[in-house]
Amino acid sequence: MARISLSCVPASWYCGCVPRQRLLLLLLLTCMTLLLLGLYENQLLGPHHHRAGGRINKYLSIAETMEATDVFNPSLNYGVVVDCGSSGSRVFVYFWPPHNGNPHTLLDIKQMKDRDRRPVVKKIKPGISTLGQTPTKASDYLQPLLSFAAAHVPRAKHKETPLYILCTAGMRLLPENQQTAILEDLVSDVPLEFNFLFSQSHAEVISGKQEGVYAWIGINFVLGRFDHADEAEDAMVEVTTGSQNQQAISRRRTVGIMDMGGASLQIAYEVPSAVTFSSPDEEEAGKSLLAEFNLGCDVERTQHVYRVYVTTFLGFGGNMARQRYEDMLVNNTMAKNRLLTVQTGLSEDKPFMDPCLPTELSDTVVRGGHTVYLRGQGDWTQCQGAVRPFLGLHNGTMSPRGVYQAPIDFSNSEFYGFSEFYYCMEDVLRIGGQYDSGKYSRYAKEYCATQWSKLKQRLDSRLFSQQADVNRLKYQCFKSAWMYEVLHSGFRFPKDYRSLQTAQLVYDKEVQWTLGAILFKTRFLPLRDLQQEIFRQNQSSSWLRSSFVYNHHVLSLCILVVLLAILLYILRLRRIHQREQRQADALDLIWVEEGESLLA
Repeated sequence: MARISLSCVPASWYCGCVPRQRLLLLLLLTCMTLLLLGLYENQLLGPHHHRAGGRINKYLSIAETMEATDVFNPSLNYGVVVDCGSSGSRVFVYFWPPHNGNPHTLLDIKQMKDRDRRPVVKKIKPGISTLGQTPTKASDYLQPLLSFAAAHVPRAKHKETPLYILCTAGMRLLPENQQTAILEDLVSDVPLEFNFLFSQSHAEVISGKQEGVYAWIGINFVLGRFDHADEAEDAMVEVTTGSQNQQAISRRRTVGIMDMGGASLQIAYEVPSAVTFSSPDEEEAGKSLLAEFNLGCDVERTQHVYRVYVTTFLGFGGNMARQRYEDMLVNNTMAKNRLLTVQTGLSEDKPFMDPCLPTELSDTVVRGGHTVYLRGQGDWTQCQGAVRPFLGLHNGTMSPRGVYQAPIDFSNSEFYGFSEFYYCMEDVLRIGGQYDSGKYSRYAKEYCATQWSKLKQRLDSRLFSQQADVNRLKYQCFKSAWMYEVLHSGFRFPKDYRSLQTAQLVYDKEVQWTLGAILFKTRFLPLRDLQQEIFRQNQSSSWLRSSFVYNHHVLSLCILVVLLAILLYILRLRRIHQREQRQADALDLIWVEEGESLLA
């Protein structure tokens, strides 16, 4: 019996171990074959095959990392923009990785984050326009901002980092000779202390039209509206660009913006279709308000050609509109009281009933030595009628001069409203976000009709937003009516329009027009990366052509070797199986012989 058990050990070992070895060897050979095929595919397609237009990078501008910018990454590029405004100047530092090689995509520009993950931005006061009489101090004025930017941008990158100094409203008010003197001082002195890429064209006073275009670019970039749509649910629009005979292209729908500040009102939106004018005067006015530009790096490609209508209405901001309204109240009160025996509005006992002030609120307006006493009537509907004349409608168009307004396709459009559009809805009404005219007007009527004493109690109880104060409560009724009339009577938005979003931030961050400015200014930079890539490919193309046949034979030889190895291994397994079969037959014979001997 002992001989029988010993003879069974090799058989059990074969049954337990050999199949595992077979499986491992076959798996190894399969992996080798797939690896060779993968390497060969990558060699033929090149390293940029999977980069161009990939879905992985679809919303790089939206999914902006909150991590600190890796200043030790040598492949990152940087840019600096100084916003010289009317009340102060701010510097913004941006960065972006190398262009992905797809001529249809824009640079992926983001705001730089410091070690504490805070945006790299610094502000100083007052505005640069205060140097109109002392222009030689302009470079000294900006020195703290530029030093701040230089400390954050890696020193090795300074020479290739573009610097743009862009001046806005404050500088526009200065005489042209003072503007020129300030800019000349910057161009001559800034390069003496800083090694940024800076030239005469990098310092300028931009127009309100440029500022509006930059703001429009920045917001649409952050929203990902310049990305190429590849999903069925993306909102699309048919666009005609360039010549009249050019075929329309279909691309992602952009958003329009409306921004109502204290002094001015601005609107900017894309005009997808070619514009026709009814008269030469309208054509002259319309073309001055339309900006057509190519954000792409190649002017021959029209995928990123945009036609944007942008205009600014001075005096149409919330505060200036209220001042104009009060001027009218004073003038009308003084004129009427000259003819009437009962003088209304000239004493606290007989105040003028103002429909645009909350109920029972007492206020005074002083103009030119005259004081008019007001008492809140809180009638929002009557207030709408009182403010409507200040739109200056002319042939259905807003502004005193009847400025041309490009058509809006309300059935296929989307708008964002900032500043007063958001404050009027959120600060006290607490309905900021998607605009609903019915809900908005209902809440506004209720607010205006509320007793002033109750409103102050709610403010003390912190029932309004943190931004709300007594001034906001005081003029909320007027501003809410003014915003409503601007939107529906001025810009002629339908009252059932549901594609207006009022906001203060976009993706939880403030979007500055400076982002749009650097996107526009650096739009041709990808050409450098593309030309370097073309040069690299040309250098390697000769090697690829000469080695393609050789590589093909190498692949074929590798596959043949693998197949031959598999065949030899199968033959070896077959021989092993035959030998073991013979051994098994011999064991069976021994078993029979021993059995017979035992029986004997």
